[in-house]
Amino acid sequence: MRAKISLILLGGLIAAGPGQATSLYVGQNKAGAVCAQCHGIRMPSADAPFPPLGGRDPEYLKTAIKQYRDKTRKSDIMNAIAGSLTDSEINDIAAYYGSVKP
Repeated sequence: MRAKISLILLGGLIAAGPGQATSLYVGQNKAGAVCAQCHGIRMPSADAPFPPLGGRDPEYLKTAIKQYRDKTRKSDIMNAIAGSLTDSEINDIAAYYGSVKP
């Protein structure tokens, strides 16, 4: 019975394909390296006028970051930073910030 459940779970993961699952750990590392200097984790940096991202809706964050990446939302800083992010990295960052309590 256990083997059957394991095979079903494995099949589901394979069917989901690569890049479908988010990783809070990867998102935390990427947010710390890319986003936290301006946005902080729970609160923005003391000297920066940027909004905190902790606790924000992950779907909103994904959409906003992709718009910055695709330059349909304008900000010289964010267009440059988001321009280097993959869909997977954006999903991980959004999931991580969404999981953080502000």
